[in-house]
Order: sequence, then structure tokens, then C-alpha cells
Amino acid sequence: MSTPQIARYGSWKSPITSDAIVAGSIGLGQIFWDNQTLYWLEMRPQEGGRNVLVSRSPQGEIQDIVPAPFNVRTRVCEYGGGAFTVSNGTVYFSNFSDSRLYHQPQGEEPQPLTPEANMRYADFTVDTPRGRLIAVREDHTSAGEPVTSLVSINLADGAQMRVLVAGEDFYATPRLSPDGQHLCWLSWNHPNMPWDGTELWVAQINPDGSLGETHHVAGGVNESIFQPQWSPDGTLYFVSDCSGWWNLYRSHPTTGTIEPVCEMSAEFGLPQWVFGMSTYGFASNSQLICTYTQFGIWHLGSINLSTGILQEITTPYTSFSSLQVSGDRVAFIGGSPTEPTAIAQYHLNSGELQILRKSTTLNVDRAYLSEPQPVEFPTENGLTAYGIFYPPNNQDYIAPEGELPPLLVKSHGGPTSSASSSLSLSIQYWTSRGFAILDVNYGGSSGYGREYRQRLENSWGIVDVDDCANGAKYLGEQGWVDSNRLAIAGGSAGGYTTLCALTYRDVFKAGASYYGVSDLEALAKDTHKFESRYLDKLIGPYPEAKQIYIERSPIHACDRISCPVIFFQGLEDKIVPPNQAEAMVNALKQKGIPVAYLPFEGEQHGFRRSENIKRALDGEFYFYSRIFGFEPAENLEPVTIDNF
Repeated sequence: MSTPQIARYGSWKSPITSDAIVAGSIGLGQIFWDNQTLYWLEMRPQEGGRNVLVSRSPQGEIQDIVPAPFNVRTRVCEYGGGAFTVSNGTVYFSNFSDSRLYHQPQGEEPQPLTPEANMRYADFTVDTPRGRLIAVREDHTSAGEPVTSLVSINLADGAQMRVLVAGEDFYATPRLSPDGQHLCWLSWNHPNMPWDGTELWVAQINPDGSLGETHHVAGGVNESIFQPQWSPDGTLYFVSDCSGWWNLYRSHPTTGTIEPVCEMSAEFGLPQWVFGMSTYGFASNSQLICTYTQFGIWHLGSINLSTGILQEITTPYTSFSSLQVSGDRVAFIGGSPTEPTAIAQYHLNSGELQILRKSTTLNVDRAYLSEPQPVEFPTENGLTAYGIFYPPNNQDYIAPEGELPPLLVKSHGGPTSSASSSLSLSIQYWTSRGFAILDVNYGGSSGYGREYRQRLENSWGIVDVDDCANGAKYLGEQGWVDSNRLAIAGGSAGGYTTLCALTYRDVFKAGASYYGVSDLEALAKDTHKFESRYLDKLIGPYPEAKQIYIERSPIHACDRISCPVIFFQGLEDKIVPPNQAEAMVNALKQKGIPVAYLPFEGEQHGFRRSENIKRALDGEFYFYSRIFGFEPAENLEPVTIDNF
């Protein structure tokens, strides 16, 4: 190994380039078993962000199923998820461009199932004996808020639809019992989000396919239910946070008594931002396979349903999603700090672990990777907050003696979400060039119990901002980073936290907002149904709390921003419209603050096209190089910085 060169932090040359990241990277999504065949979604930036349905046969043959230009994606609740299902080789999916449902028998071309209409569909269950599909439908045909319901769709003629359940603001997870005689589902109403409170219902199915009397199983306005699922013997299981943690429960099939399956100070559930999420499944009537998180690290486990004893299954992964079980085979999306996220299959009988598809073809020597380190740090009111720290690392370089690295604080979206410790090439892009990263799980993040999640109630723009600022100051006080070169970046809700930190705190010297919220009032008036009342609990009811909305909106306090900011925005974003970014950019220009703006045609809430992902990554790095005064090793495309 050659002797490392001495070079300033930020000027290190890295093999983890934006070109390499986007060239071989795909997003991995929803997994589904159909008999012995495994299906999953791949989001391909190289195809304009198209979602492609892929299958793997029992013999190991992998092939694309849904041809171009079809895009297997739904916009129910805008975030989508649950965009397909498969039954005996026939695929049913939502197509993004027209929101129609299509069916595709094995070996044939997709054919439309539903007529052209301003309807959206998600979260499908095939009711084979009755020849129908049960789905969540979002009806946009009338003015005002779209109407959500559970519907059945005749597979012989998709125009024949029957509304099964209606009247609540939201529905999710319709699931048939193994004998086909009962249907369960979740519902909730404004102003709740699904992690605040949901209700689990069950109804018997009448001979004509309609639903009989409904029965409330669990949940309420202050209890969040996640992923109801029937066991092979017809027992209804679900995840509830009634104990303060999302734990597993079941409803006794004869008495209806609710009993815990395995009580732990751990989370077996997730905030339901999208449809089709899954953290557990059944290997048999007596064995449940699950994923759960403690202290920010996810685990795979097996629960004996007779004793309730959980046994951890050892794998190299620290994050799991979309877990699906078929007999002795467990499929999931797994990630670790040193290996790319992948579709993996674990064999319960043999203990064999197979990697079926990686999220990237880029192979990076571990000597260029930064190992994540969980950190705890003091924050306001004597409390503790959490984060994941990545020190700069590149085997080819060391910094000049006495120099400390610049720090980029990452504020995750949601805000009810969490940072992951699995390998992120976009994070390693920074650390391999000499930046330190702090990925903050501020108060309000999931994974630490309901009480931690509720820290953000009425305090969005305060608690999250304090935790990001205190995390940065803590690392500076420890001598791990340069306190004079602190930056913060985030997307969506994380963009709001970023803008608030730059506006109301004097800690950071620069920042980057990705489709971030700057005007809470505008967001309350102009956003989609799913999040239209989210701010009631994060800020307060509107318009009663209008003054608080104004006080916590960075757009009304631009005069307090004194450091450079760069904005990235999709011009088709319906969740945080472009006018939010553009108002901030114009205000900072007028004030004389260095500001840059990169809008992207054809992008919505989050960037999916390879050229835009590359441009944003390089553009943010270029921006900081000018602000912090270092020379990048690469010849990056410049960004216009007004007032600089």
C-alpha cells in the first residue's frame, strides 16, 4: 500500500463518484411471493426512474416482467407503495402514467383492467373464489379532498366495482383470512397520521361478496396499529404501540381477547408512509419470522408462537425492510454498513443466506468506506438525542496536522422517520472526500418508542432543530469536527429542519434544502390529503394557531439568515410545491445572501432520474467547496451562486 498523501479535507480524490453511483444503482422495493416465485420492484434511474417488476423463478432465473414504458407505481396518498400483487402467475399492477390497474397473465402483455378515470389504486388482495381484487381506491373525480375507500374490482370486467367500506378518511391493508370468509383492514381519520392512531376492523364476507357486520379489534386515536396479518390457522396478528413500543399482538380466534406475542422494549413496526410495508410473516402455525429494531439497529428473529420466545437469527445486516416468508424461505431487503442494500433470501432449515440482487454494481474497497458509529448526545431539557456519525475516511489521504474536517449534518425527512446505518454511497461520497457526516435521529424519529416519537408534538421546528444543532456542537466540543465549518442538509421535512436551523440558530455556516418547507401556512393550505392535517399535531390546528405557523416559517424570517444556502427542487412536486423554494431564493437574493437554486423538470418529491441525482450530489459538494474554500479533486460542473 502506498503512503497516503497529505491533502486538505474536502480535496481528497474518491473512487465513489456521482457517475459511478448512478450508473450502476437501482432502488429496491416491495417484495412478494407467489407460490415458489419471488417478485420485487426495481426503481431504475437510468430509465428515468421507472419502476420495473422483476421475478426470480424457483430455478434462479431472473427476468423483467412488466415491459417498458409501463411504470409499476401508484400515487395513492402521493407516497404510494403496494403497487402490485401476483396470483398464480398473473400480475396486477398500477401504472403510474394513467393510474389505471392492469393485469398481465404469465407470458402475455399487460391489459387494462379498470377504465380511464381519475382514480388511483393500491394495496391489493386477490379474492380468487369470488373472481375479484380488493384494493384501496382514491377517488379524485370530484372537487375537494379525494375520497378513499375499500373496493372490490371484478377481474372479468374491471368496470364492475363495489365499495366495500367507506366513510373514514383513510384505509389500508385489506387482507383476506385463509378461508376467505373474513376481511380485516385499517382505518384512521384526520388529524391523525397512521403512527398516531389507527383502528383495526374485521368483517365477515356475505355470500354476495358484501361485508357483514364489522367488528373493532384494536386501536384508536392514541394507539397505532400496523400490518394486520392472518396466520395460516386463521388467527389475526398485528403490531400495536399500546405499551409504548410497537410490539406484536394477536386476537384470540374464539374469544377475541387481545394478547401480546413477545413483549420487548423494541419496535416491530414502522411509520406507515407507504402501503405494503411488512416486518413479519409466518413460516408455520407455530413460527413467526420478524424484524425489530433496538437503539437504531435492526435484527432478524424467529418467535415460537407457543412460548413467545424470540431467538435472533444472525445475519450481516443492520437494516431490514419488506420481509416476506414462504415456508422455510425468508426474503427481505437488507442493508449493512459495508455492503450495498440487497434483496436477500434466508433458508430457515439450512441457515443459508443468498444475495439475489444488489442495489449497485459498484464495488468499493472497504478502505474507502467510513464505518458508522452510533452516538448519543445531550440536548435541551436534560434529554438525550441520537445520531449516526461517519468520520472521513480514504486510504489514499490524510489531512494536514491540526486540521479538523468539515461536518455535514443530515436531517432526515418525515419528520416521523429515521436514519439508517446501512451503506449509503451518497454518504460515502462525502466521507471519502474528507467530510464528516452526522445523520441525526432527532426527537420525533421512529425506532425509539412512542414517547420519543411524540417529542415533536407541537414542537416541529424546535426539537428537531435543537437536536441537529446540539449534535453538531457536541461533535465540535469532542474535537472530532471543525466547529467553524458546520453545514446542514435535508429533504422535505428535513429541508424544513435545515431552513429552521439556518434561520433560528447561529450554529451552521451553510446549508442545502432539498424540496424543503419554508412556509408552513402555504403547506397547510396547499398540500395533499394524506398530510393535510399532519401539522395539527406538529405545530397546532390551523387557522387557530396561525401565529405559530408564521413564527416558525423561515420565509417570514429571512432577515435572520446570514449564511449561504443552496436549494434543489422538483418542478412537479405536489407535496412541497416549487413556490416554497422559489420564495426563499428570491428573498435571500434581495437580502444579498449567497444563494443557489437548481430546479429539475419532470421530478416530483424526490429525484429519480440519474442525471438529476448526479447533478444534485455534485452541485451541493461544489457549493460547499466555494463556501468553505477548498478545491475539489474533480472538475465539477459549476453552480451559479448569486451574491457570492
